[in-house]
Amino acid sequence: MADSNISVQGYIKHHLTDLTIGEGFWAINLGALGWSLFLGSLFIISFAWVGRKATTGVPGKFQCMVEMIIEFVGSSVKETFHVKDKLIAPIALTIFMWIFLMNLMKLVPVDWFPTVAGMAGLAFNSGSLPEYAAEYGFLERVMAHPWSYLKIAPTTDVNITMGMALGVFILILGYSIYYKGLGGFAKELATTPFNHWALAPFNLVLELVTLLAKPISLGLRLFGNLYAGEVIFLLIALVGLGQLPLHFAWAVFHILVIVLQAFIFMMLTIVYLSMAAEKH
Repeated sequence: MADSNISVQGYIKHHLTDLTIGEGFWAINLGALGWSLFLGSLFIISFAWVGRKATTGVPGKFQCMVEMIIEFVGSSVKETFHVKDKLIAPIALTIFMWIFLMNLMKLVPVDWFPTVAGMAGLAFNSGSLPEYAAEYGFLERVMAHPWSYLKIAPTTDVNITMGMALGVFILILGYSIYYKGLGGFAKELATTPFNHWALAPFNLVLELVTLLAKPISLGLRLFGNLYAGEVIFLLIALVGLGQLPLHFAWAVFHILVIVLQAFIFMMLTIVYLSMAAEKH
């Protein structure tokens, strides 16, 4: 933080606010959504390129890394998902790499991209700033511009994490109906855990709560861990010139969180889909 005129509360609130269009339910967070789409496309393009250029000879470093990741995800799927299914491994790989890349953006210093976006906003829309902004420092003028509201770590936005959890929830329903049939899925909801017709309403309430808790816990767990880490990075940035050693130390520790949260989300997804595919 280069300008002492900016309050601590204002600085943190600014960095936790995304560039948004629309209002209420229909609001779209352009920063988080844009970066998530970019990182997802980066994963698909890079892995597809490796697949087409793969050689049976001595692999390059990037091909070797991709093969290690695919082998790791494949072994995790084999150990957890006990039904033959061609889609489960690609789904698990996509979830792991997409979340890992989105989490990885948290290692970028918090002021870099918002400042660049704010400078771009000043360059293209110099007449849109309030007149009083000219009385303050450079960073405060930059932060006053809407373009500088930019979140580059999508998983610190609850809309992104809950959106991914909703996708997993749809997969759970789809796998349940595909492997058990609509009647079999409904029967399982009504007869678990107590297999008696008189307790069907009680079973249904329990199973629906359990079913809904899966995506909610998935999305909130990922968001909570990454959001807390983001706040700590912001507090470190308030130190000023001495922030780099602290940022490096926290970033090294946070690498474990980044990988672990991607792995947990992937493994829970595999477990939930395995439970949906198995007949009880």
